[in-house]
Amino acid sequence: MELSEAITRRRMVRDFAPDPLPPGRLDELLGLARRAPSAGNTASTLFVVLDRPELVAGYWDTTLPAGPRRDRFRWQGLLRAPALVLVATEPQRYLDRYAEPDKAATGRGGSVDRWPVPYWWVDAGAVIQNLLLLAVEAGLGACLFGPFDHEPALRERFGLDDDLRLVATIAVGHPRPDSPGRSADRPRPPLDQVIVRPSMPPG
Repeated sequence: MELSEAITRRRMVRDFAPDPLPPGRLDELLGLARRAPSAGNTASTLFVVLDRPELVAGYWDTTLPAGPRRDRFRWQGLLRAPALVLVATEPQRYLDRYAEPDKAATGRGGSVDRWPVPYWWVDAGAVIQNLLLLAVEAGLGACLFGPFDHEPALRERFGLDDDLRLVATIAVGHPRPDSPGRSADRPRPPLDQVIVRPSMPPG
């Protein structure tokens, strides 16, 4: 599959068959997904892999406990995804990296406040996009959603370090036909509205 085709076909899948992924397949995808650029080659994006039924159930019990709210949840097929990947980053690794001799002159090793654009989020986003496209190429479905207010509870549930920030959750599995999300029909802006070519000032 050409990259352009994977980009065009990619969409959020919210209905999954419960069948497990082939052994080693998810690790293969994650190994490729992490080959994204990162500031200073810090490579701080980590994967918390929930690929056993009890771990997946633990995630949903933490973020969407059994009860009326879960019963009313529109995307019941999302709960059947056989694997969830929590994409995480550790900002401290960027401070440590930029305190090393070859980066110290930037002044970005002392504090997160020294980063006008926190590149740990940017770099994690690049890894996430890789994973979403790799899932398409592999004939799988994937859905990206945020842990949001559940981040502290998820860290506690799975014994994760407090310094680890959870960027996103990605459900991965065998897709089933589903209805599009509410935002699916929202049009993309025309290309000429997203490409800016400034003119050079005179002189």
